[in-house]
Amino acid sequence: MLSEIRNPELYNDGNIKIDWVKANMPLLNSIEKEFAETKPFKNIKIALSVHLEAKTAYLCKVLAAGGAEMYITGSNPLSTQDDVAAALVHDGLNVFAWYDAAPEEYHRHISRVIEAGPNIIIDDGGDLVHLIHTEYRDKIKDVIGGCEETTTGIIRLIAMDKAHELEFPMVLVNNADCKHLFDNRYGTGQSVWDGINRTTNLIVAGKNVVVAGYGWCGKGVAMRAKGLGAEVIVTEVDPVKAMEAVMDGFKVMKMEEAAKIGDFFITVTGCCGVITEKCFNVMKDGAICCNAGHFDVEVDVAALRKMAVKTKVARKNITGYIMPDGRQINVIAEGRLVNLAAGDGHPAEIMDMSFAIQALSALHLVKNRDKLPKDSMVIDVPKYIDREVAERKIKFWGMEIDRLTEEQEKYLGKSL
Repeated sequence: MLSEIRNPELYNDGNIKIDWVKANMPLLNSIEKEFAETKPFKNIKIALSVHLEAKTAYLCKVLAAGGAEMYITGSNPLSTQDDVAAALVHDGLNVFAWYDAAPEEYHRHISRVIEAGPNIIIDDGGDLVHLIHTEYRDKIKDVIGGCEETTTGIIRLIAMDKAHELEFPMVLVNNADCKHLFDNRYGTGQSVWDGINRTTNLIVAGKNVVVAGYGWCGKGVAMRAKGLGAEVIVTEVDPVKAMEAVMDGFKVMKMEEAAKIGDFFITVTGCCGVITEKCFNVMKDGAICCNAGHFDVEVDVAALRKMAVKTKVARKNITGYIMPDGRQINVIAEGRLVNLAAGDGHPAEIMDMSFAIQALSALHLVKNRDKLPKDSMVIDVPKYIDREVAERKIKFWGMEIDRLTEEQEKYLGKSL
């Protein structure tokens, strides 16, 4: 077993966390039982780079139950939980990650999982895929394919595929209905505000909340802000999404105008330079900025640091930047993912669906390794997986749905 973690003695605390989420993830429970019996990943190495907390750890254990040799790292230096990493190592899995890794440490950790020569890659943000294509091209020949968890990673994959640079198939897990409709909207909506509220201990009701980006994640964040009693302002570059925001009851304006009146700012775009120097110049004293996109580039913290005459610890995990005129602008978790760097991420029941999609997509790749499409290296999650996850979830909720009769199927078939 190979590993590089902070403190192996923390494994018991990590096991307590994993046991808690396992009790609330019935989909993965059922998949784990099936994998343990069939061992579909026997002789398969899986490299995984996902936010390393309890729910991810349980996914790793499910894959390992299926016979996979796991090589695990985190996808964000501030979201790795050292006790969870220790629990996985104690169970015999290979882990290379620790909390608050320096850039060179983070690079070393993701390099170690690629050096293992994986057959399947499970990525969150695209760092593993990027690394194997740039620094470990000799390992590409061993890769059957992979799965990408998030919007930001999919953007990178599609760009690589269009440039004919992507050399093995990647399943776009984030685009599955049972992922983005629930994880991105309900998971992000709840976990972002969980991270903000536990970190700031401030009331949201009556405040102006600015949500940058109105995709599925932005919709969730705005919806929960409204539920907490905030006045919600949405900023967008897409006129169609801007119209959606208006019809959902929110104000829409340019970021530079919203910057003048916002109390909380949450970026959810997957793009860089969303909140910039011009915005910082007009923000209120005490404004709070955070990011719910994948990378720490949406709030331009580097520019803010240059503008500030000094910084201070405003509260645990909040940095206060003091402007030349005395105003203080606060940033949570250094502009990294607020729901993970300042919280525990999405609820277990939500990640149960997302990680079930991941597990079944990895299984699809292994079972169909010789039948995967060659014209494009980016693959949608097969519809049968989406449907299977939804049907299992409904069953676990103790609910039933109607079924089409033969006559109805014929009718719909004729009308489509």
